Amino acid sequence: MIQRSIPGRTDHIVVVGAGLAGLATSLHLLGSGRRVTVIERDPLPGGRAGRINRGGYHFDTGPTVLTMPDLADEAFSAVGDSLRARVDLIALHPAYRARFADGSSLDVHTDADAMEAEIERFAGASEAAGYRRLRGWLEQLYQVQMRRFIDANFDSPLQLLTPDLARLAALGGFSRLDARIGRYLDDERLRRVFSFQSLYAGVPPARALAAYAVIAYMDTVAGVYFPRGGMHALPQAMADTAVQAGADLRLGQEVTRLERSGNRVTAVVTSEDRIACDAVVLTPDLPIAYRLLGRAPSRPVRIKNAPSAVVLHAGTDRTWPGLAHHTLSFGAAWRQTFDELTRTGELMSDPSLLITRPTATDPTLAPTGRHLHYILAPCPNTAIGPNAVEWSDLAPRYRESLLKELEQRGLDGIGSAIEEECLVTPADWQAQGHAAGTPFSAAHTFAQTGPFRPRNLVRGTENAVLAGCGTTPGVGVPTVLVSGKLAAARITGQATPSPGRARRTRAISEGTPS
Repeated sequence: MIQRSIPGRTDHIVVVGAGLAGLATSLHLLGSGRRVTVIERDPLPGGRAGRINRGGYHFDTGPTVLTMPDLADEAFSAVGDSLRARVDLIALHPAYRARFADGSSLDVHTDADAMEAEIERFAGASEAAGYRRLRGWLEQLYQVQMRRFIDANFDSPLQLLTPDLARLAALGGFSRLDARIGRYLDDERLRRVFSFQSLYAGVPPARALAAYAVIAYMDTVAGVYFPRGGMHALPQAMADTAVQAGADLRLGQEVTRLERSGNRVTAVVTSEDRIACDAVVLTPDLPIAYRLLGRAPSRPVRIKNAPSAVVLHAGTDRTWPGLAHHTLSFGAAWRQTFDELTRTGELMSDPSLLITRPTATDPTLAPTGRHLHYILAPCPNTAIGPNAVEWSDLAPRYRESLLKELEQRGLDGIGSAIEEECLVTPADWQAQGHAAGTPFSAAHTFAQTGPFRPRNLVRGTENAVLAGCGTTPGVGVPTVLVSGKLAAARITGQATPSPGRARRTRAISEGTPS
């Protein structure tokens, strides 16, 4: 597929933001022989995938689920390194444990035979056979989407008109997600396991395109992993690799403005310095990126943002045996929950929660005999739900209601077990510059997907590129890593940067910058 690339010199690139998108961009650019300066406002790399250390507890502040590690490996490989040489990845078995309001539970395995046996135990032979057919469909869906619709830059909707579009339609990708899952599974509990992922895309399963089942493929087929040392180990390893490959990484500096000459950015100005450049990659959330550029692209309708989340990071003196590394705790309500999150703007009356216990896999993340628990409760964003000011009063009350709910679901004594904690609300996300107080950025409605999503090139600035979850291809660790590769390709003009790989490999092996 022919794609537009930015014109003019591209020898020195400034990347704004050392999150996963910015670091992936940097590694791909370094691999193509560019000089790269990375500016990060926080004292650590990682962006959303940050780290808080308190009282011997090490809290990951962002994503807790790592899928599709090969996409991260592509970034390392661009400079002749590898993910597995830098990060000790642990495959999770089970990937998730699902617990339901009726008291039943299901371990979600990514191994086909193990999952078929578990579903037969849970819901009978007919549902197990349905799972096998569903798995086959998910694999086909992924193969069709990855090359043409996810790992691709779009300059026009006309680029959708390929044989793969017909294949996607034939697979039912443009039908509704819950209806399509229902063709394979009758048990409503199982249908939740394979459709809850659409929440992170910002669209209820009843309205989401079936194409978004590709996220379920990543979660339930491709495998779920955990880096030893926590999720922050991934961006830290990417940053270390980038520096060793020659990047100038500047932490603790905030970009205040961009200098321009006509339609080109000529320099990035920070709180401490002015860095001349040939091009700039902007990875902050869209409002910040557009403010720096001094313009936002016109759209027929305003961007609709995904729901947000309240996250309680809890360091405790005990844990609970029913919890796996990742536990999905479903309430009895389902459709009503999505209405509250995306339409009425109410807090979940019967919440479905993600509880992550990273010390189940890596006990060194807490003091000896202690445990980490990360409780994520989806909530409306500040555009339709409580605003940032309201959350200042609401936060402590919501914390208490959340702990009470966890007590009722079997986590006896969790309130008194907490030794260190950090509560994050939409007000905190908004203070970090995330639109509508959500870390999940623009929702994946049809009008905000593929070529209709905010593009990574912005009209009026010919040498600026966007990366991150607000632009193409979208939200989630795998897609954000892809967004970095796509941003680099806009600069290099190559689908996969490679010319500098041998030289960079030599530099890494010698331990010197090239």
